[in-house]
Amino acid sequence: MSIATDIADAVTTELNASGVVPPPVTALRMVLPEFELADLAELKVAVVPKSVLITGGTRAASQYDIAVDVGVQKKLGKDLDTEVAALGTLVDQIADHLRRRALSAVPYATWVSIANEPVYAPEHLAEQRVFTSVLTVTYRAIK
Repeated sequence: MSIATDIADAVTTELNASGVVPPPVTALRMVLPEFELADLAELKVAVVPKSVLITGGTRAASQYDIAVDVGVQKKLGKDLDTEVAALGTLVDQIADHLRRRALSAVPYATWVSIANEPVYAPEHLAEQRVFTSVLTVTYRAIK
């Protein structure tokens, strides 16, 4: 497997083992996280390899910055303010859990950063009443 896929698998395993994603939901590592609107009645957490940036590290090794997206989506009811706040809290909890955490499946990678963009996608809320938030988690490996 590629280093990006290995990191995405490790993030998925960590999220599922942590209990931060509320049961019975299971985070899934996906290639193409597309869902039918009806499927989003249930919370979806998708982990997708995003990018690999390779730069010089030493004469013998290179530095790899591997970004993985963690997407959180759910079709909302009528109380947007309350539901968006609750799902935003879940996204914050996922970020807090992954922040500075080593991934046991990939001990050669260390956590670098987390970005939350979008915090939520207003166009998804306006057009489909779907909460969509994406965390981009970056890890660094030398090899």
